[in-house]
Amino acid sequence: MMMKQYFLPILVFVMLTMSVVPVMAKTMGIAATVNNDAISEADVTNRMKLIFASSGIPNTPDNVKRIRPQAINILVDEQLKMQSARKNKLEITKEEIGEAFKTMAANNKLTPDEFASVMGQSGVPKATLMRQIEAEISWRKVVGRVIRPQIDVTEKDVNAKLDRLKKDIGQTEYAVSEIFMPVTKASEEKNIQELGQKLIEEIKKGRAPFGIIARQFSKSSSAAQGGSIGWIQQGELPKELDVVVKSLTQEQISPPIRGLSGFHILTVTQVREISEETLPKPDDILNAIGLQRLERLQKRHLADIRSNSFIDVRDDG
Repeated sequence: MMMKQYFLPILVFVMLTMSVVPVMAKTMGIAATVNNDAISEADVTNRMKLIFASSGIPNTPDNVKRIRPQAINILVDEQLKMQSARKNKLEITKEEIGEAFKTMAANNKLTPDEFASVMGQSGVPKATLMRQIEAEISWRKVVGRVIRPQIDVTEKDVNAKLDRLKKDIGQTEYAVSEIFMPVTKASEEKNIQELGQKLIEEIKKGRAPFGIIARQFSKSSSAAQGGSIGWIQQGELPKELDVVVKSLTQEQISPPIRGLSGFHILTVTQVREISEETLPKPDDILNAIGLQRLERLQKRHLADIRSNSFIDVRDDG
């Protein structure tokens, strides 16, 4: 049995505040070079404005310092995704980008013109969001054309998973959401951990919901679902994460957990006992296994692209 279909997020849902965001950052020159493409200081400044406006995090000098490297990393990854689409001769049309923008506006219960106006009032140029949209569509097409064909989920895989679940009837399972922030070089580690701690503070203070922070900061494909990775049973996550999940009470947020490739922030949204009634259908198991494998391959593919690219970040601010 081949895995036929996945329902992958296309876009990050952005909720903009109405306040102007006076990010203090350089506005001239080149911030980074990605192969033959440049990321300008203006690109970084505008992306920070978008992050502050959509996450609700206060725009303070300390937060600017923490978020600037993250904004650069996001822009670098987006550039790599767009370059990968071009390399694979995958066309991204203006019509596709425009339709995605219309959908995003409709999700915010606004017309495209109203949405652009709200963005402008927050100091965010429309082009900043259009670039984000183009990168997401580019990566979706790369995933569909290059990565997804590598995945084969068999009937044996599905039956093995179902058998394990049946053996776990009576055990506890957890609905888990995550924010994943990768560490691509050792010098980033402290900054990313501090940023993770700051994000947790903002969530606990009620300034931004976990899901909104996940959509803006998480580098997992679960980001567009507000970080939700579904129901997790004991032993399904890496050991360092599995232990933390079992220790969390409902709605409690973990500290940043150092995993193999970055930091994870976890929260448990629901807890239940596995029963005959909660057992998923075979098609749901097939889709879940495929998405888990696809997530691993996406991360590995982007990491490989990064390692084979020339990336020069000129100034971390």
